[in-house]
Amino acid sequence: MPQIILVHGLWMNGVEMMLLRYRLRRLGYQVTQFSYRSRGQTLLQNAARLNKLADTVSQVQCQQAGNRHDALHFVAHSLGGLLVRQLFHNYPQQCFGRVVTLGTPHQGSVVVRRLSRYRLWRPLFGESLHGLLGDVPSWHSNHEIGVLAGSLSVGVGSIIFRLPRPNDGAVVLAETPLDGMTDYKVLHVSHMSMLILPIIATEIHQFLSTGSFLRQSSRSIQKP
Repeated sequence: MPQIILVHGLWMNGVEMMLLRYRLRRLGYQVTQFSYRSRGQTLLQNAARLNKLADTVSQVQCQQAGNRHDALHFVAHSLGGLLVRQLFHNYPQQCFGRVVTLGTPHQGSVVVRRLSRYRLWRPLFGESLHGLLGDVPSWHSNHEIGVLAGSLSVGVGSIIFRLPRPNDGAVVLAETPLDGMTDYKVLHVSHMSMLILPIIATEIHQFLSTGSFLRQSSRSIQKP
C-alpha cells in the first residue's frame, strides 16, 4: 500500500491536517503525520528528523524500489514544502514516490520579507526565517513534484498586508511556482481551506497516481 508523509506549515503541529489525513486514507493510502518545531529548529535540523521518519516508514518500500504500489510520497503545506525541498537536497536517496506542495512560497514570502525588516517581528518566524525569505536549495531531484496554489484571497495576510493579487490570503500566487516542478495548478481556494476541501485530496491522489493533476482545468507550467 502506498505511504504518505504529511508535513504541516508554520505555527502548526499537524492537528489541522486531520481531515486531509482522513480523506487520503479513504483513498487507499497509509498516512503518517510529521510534526516538528517550525520556529524552534532550522530547516536543516527538521530535515534530519524528517529523514529519520522517512527511513522508518519506508523500510519495506525501499526494498521494493520502483513498485508504485509501495511508494513513499510526501504532501506538504506552506512552510512544509520548503522543508521537503531541504530534505531532498540533504538526503537525496529517498524511495520511489512523488511530492505535492500546497500553498508553498517557493520563491520566498513577501509577508515575511516585509515583517523581517523590523527586529520586533522576527521571533514570529524563529529559525525558519531564512527559509521563508527564499534561502532554500533548488529542486534537483528526479522525484516528480506537483505544486498546488490558491487564488482565493481570504486570510489575515490579504487584509493586513494588502498582498498583491492574486493570492490565497497568505501567499502571493507569484511566489508559488518552482523551477523543475512536474505540474502546476491553481485552484480558487484559500491558504487554510486547502486543508479541508475535498478537491485537494482528489488532486493529490491524481498527482500521486499519475504524475499530473486533473486535466480538465489544469493550467500550463508557467509563472503566473
